[in-house]
Amino acid sequence: MLTTVKALRYLDPLRAGGSVPGIVEASDLGTYVVKFAGAAQGHKALVAEVIVGELGRRLGLRVPELVLVDFDPAVGAHEPDQEIQDLLRASAGLNLGMDYLPGARDFRPGEALGVGALEAGRVVWLDALTANVDRTRANPNLMVWHKRLWLIDNGAGLVFHHRWSTHLTAVDRAYDMSGHALGSYTPDVAAADAELAPLVTPELLREVVALVPSQWLAPAEDGFASADELREAYVAHLAARVAVSPRWLPRCFATEEQLRAAEEAARARTAAGRPSWLQQVPRLGREE
Repeated sequence: MLTTVKALRYLDPLRAGGSVPGIVEASDLGTYVVKFAGAAQGHKALVAEVIVGELGRRLGLRVPELVLVDFDPAVGAHEPDQEIQDLLRASAGLNLGMDYLPGARDFRPGEALGVGALEAGRVVWLDALTANVDRTRANPNLMVWHKRLWLIDNGAGLVFHHRWSTHLTAVDRAYDMSGHALGSYTPDVAAADAELAPLVTPELLREVVALVPSQWLAPAEDGFASADELREAYVAHLAARVAVSPRWLPRCFATEEQLRAAEEAARARTAAGRPSWLQQVPRLGREE
């Protein structure tokens, strides 16, 4: 099981994320970035964080340590923002903590970091397997700590579990990874597949899925008779997906020129949708 710690001090909210995680000091003297159960993304985002993150760790990728955080809203009573207070009050009980990496910074796509083709390929492969389409150039969800890449924010993965009635149609689906944050590092996804696919066994998947707290699962809502049946559905889906990996391996990544052209096209579409009296008004934060 994941280690459970008790929140002792709520330090600061991190407003950059849509779920507004917070920095928390805990009873083991550790400091964690906590993803709150009461956030709009709900428990399934926390389930995805555990499954994708812990699977990545077992495949040799760098993921900050995950813990369960027992949170009492009284710990954050000093927070002045009413919306954050509402979030904290809705998050009493178990939440997910990720080890805070002091001095870490956001990864900048394209920077000279010594990321090799195989390392990039491993990250892309994991994201393709787990349907995590949210590690893009615009939103890398990668940190640099001691000059190495660390994977964070995996809660957008496992998109199939938002509609279990149609999950079988996603077993061999090839998700669009052309704009992946590591696309410019020539990811060797084929080599990563040859290395990692044999490691993702049903036994390994059961070990990872077992780490998800039962209170974060809602088997009845998802059409399952029990939490055990739901856990096995995660195992079966991911195992079936690994078995047909040649069907979904990403092979094409957008060039810098293509990405710039797509960005300009998106800006043009946005401008075209503005009222005529706004057509010539510059957008804030951008020189015209």
